[in-house]
Amino acid sequence: PSAWALPAGMAVTMFGLLGLAYASSFAGVLAMTALTGIGSSVFHPEASRLTSLASGGHRGLAQSLFQVGGNLGYALGPLLVAVLVAPYGRAHFAWFAVFALVAVAIMVPISRWYKRSFLDAPATDEAKTVRAGMPLSLRRTVWAIAVLLVLIFSKYMYMAALTNYYTFYLIHKFGVTIGQSQILLFVFLAATAFGTMLGGPAGDRIWASILGTAPFSLAMPHVDSLVATVVLSFCAGLMLSSAFPAILVYAQELLPYQLGLVSGLFFGFAFGVAGIGAAVLGDLADSRGIDFIYNLSGFMPLIGLAAWFLPNLKK
Repeated sequence: PSAWALPAGMAVTMFGLLGLAYASSFAGVLAMTALTGIGSSVFHPEASRLTSLASGGHRGLAQSLFQVGGNLGYALGPLLVAVLVAPYGRAHFAWFAVFALVAVAIMVPISRWYKRSFLDAPATDEAKTVRAGMPLSLRRTVWAIAVLLVLIFSKYMYMAALTNYYTFYLIHKFGVTIGQSQILLFVFLAATAFGTMLGGPAGDRIWASILGTAPFSLAMPHVDSLVATVVLSFCAGLMLSSAFPAILVYAQELLPYQLGLVSGLFFGFAFGVAGIGAAVLGDLADSRGIDFIYNLSGFMPLIGLAAWFLPNLKK
């Protein structure tokens, strides 16, 4: 545990955004983009641990509130790019660093409170008594985490298809402008922010969330209306995004005294799958076309059937 990982991660992301605005080569752009990712990877596990500790037992609600902030920022990103960067140039990325700077200022007093209230506070007798151990055997715990990682794979591979190639798909199929495509991407990402609030700690919600995305993802490549495509993408984002808080809280309940480990594993795997998925899908888009990507990725939510194998922790 490190309370200062919170502002430190935000600061690294801030420097990455500033560098991205003024990088003079493609290698520089890649390096600065990686720097923003490093900052995010430092911040998220510790922030998720703090969210769980501060939840007062309402882990599902707390995790959803934490992630809805991130998803809302994720949704506003393309909109701000359409307003600030597309018309005026890449140097305007520097304005994004203002958000990170504000976040650093907010995190400093929170880090002090976190350190004082949780990291430096002596464990009470009640807390020592409660440390009973994992709710399942080691073998069943490993199995359950493996199933959860499969579900993360299906969710973030589909998310990679939409967040990275949705704008190209709309331009290719419907002839919209770059600015219009960014606004329509905002609609999808706004749905993910709202859907995150629907997430909770129950395994049946994991099942319904990922598998419930399939009708919309399978239908989207086959409609010829822009309005219908946007509506289907909104419904897919709404359903799919409610899964991650439930998955993470379920994993935290499997390893209740390894919150940092669990959070790092699942955030790291989610980010990694999204990055690798974007590269793989990009290669397929070059060789098979953007329509093939959306026909293929539409089947990804069907992997949600794996939730059938999750043990019932309610018992």
